[in-house]
Amino acid sequence: MTFDPVRGRSSEGWATRTPSIVDRIASSTGSRIPFSVEFSPPRDADAEARLWRAVRTFERLGPAFVSMTYGAGGSTRDRTVRVTGELAEETTLLPVAHLTAVSHSTEELRAMVGAYADRGISNILVLRGDPPGDPLGEWKKHPEGVEYAEELVRMVRDLGDFHVGVASFPEGHYRAPDLAYDTKYLVSKLRAGAEYSITQMFFDVEDYLRLRDRVSAYDAEQAAKPIIPEIMPVTSLRSVRRMLELSGSSLPPALERRFDAAAGSGSDENRAAVRELGIDLATEMGERLIAEGAPCLHFITLNFARATSEVLGRLGLTPDTSVGTAQAV
Repeated sequence: MTFDPVRGRSSEGWATRTPSIVDRIASSTGSRIPFSVEFSPPRDADAEARLWRAVRTFERLGPAFVSMTYGAGGSTRDRTVRVTGELAEETTLLPVAHLTAVSHSTEELRAMVGAYADRGISNILVLRGDPPGDPLGEWKKHPEGVEYAEELVRMVRDLGDFHVGVASFPEGHYRAPDLAYDTKYLVSKLRAGAEYSITQMFFDVEDYLRLRDRVSAYDAEQAAKPIIPEIMPVTSLRSVRRMLELSGSSLPPALERRFDAAAGSGSDENRAAVRELGIDLATEMGERLIAEGAPCLHFITLNFARATSEVLGRLGLTPDTSVGTAQAV
């Protein structure tokens, strides 16, 4: 079926045959909660080789789905499409492609959806996205683009039989004036047709639980849609601080003190101690989230397998295959 860039869709729309994320989560069997992992487009050949080592490790461990991120301002657009397509075509994994509105016209966004459809990808995570250069800088709508993720949700849904997810923010989005405002706009995205949300990474499970409560109080029908918590097993304090800075989030003070103590006072952080604490924390968070009824656990991997595999093993979420074959970090 050929994409028509003028009309923005094929004559009959795209019909998909892959399962939705909601269906995949619901169909998970046994007593184990499903898990999923997030990858990023590789920057060079060495990074691509590392990504595929992680992909093959996780393929053996059986995630419900995997997601592929999308650079600010479309900086990784071509690699995102290519690698996500290869995941769909060359593995048994169910990929979710990220799509952001920033710096793109509606025509470009429709073309991106068409490119995903041509690779057999029907699960798309819609994000408004961060400005290129300075993620915390002023967000400017493309003159021929969309202003809000809610509009992008509707656009993707109108283009065919796609399954759409959105982002949610346990601490509230850093651009939202308060949590009530943030909740309102999350619900608006769900009402527009999003089937689930994946949270931004967080380090206090109470923030996730309060998010669920806020959505439930605002709209019980939309609260029935899965809110999937995102966990990052910390292996470098310097790296996680940078990621938090770019996202407008922060470590809870008590936890930051624990990581500071683990890192030590030298010019180089004690990576082994930081990693040990990070694995312990991710495990503790996973245990609490499972006990509180989270529908799935989504892990940021940074294209490494070992840390996440260790956490999954501790939580009893992996088969008895060799976690030890995962590469470092």
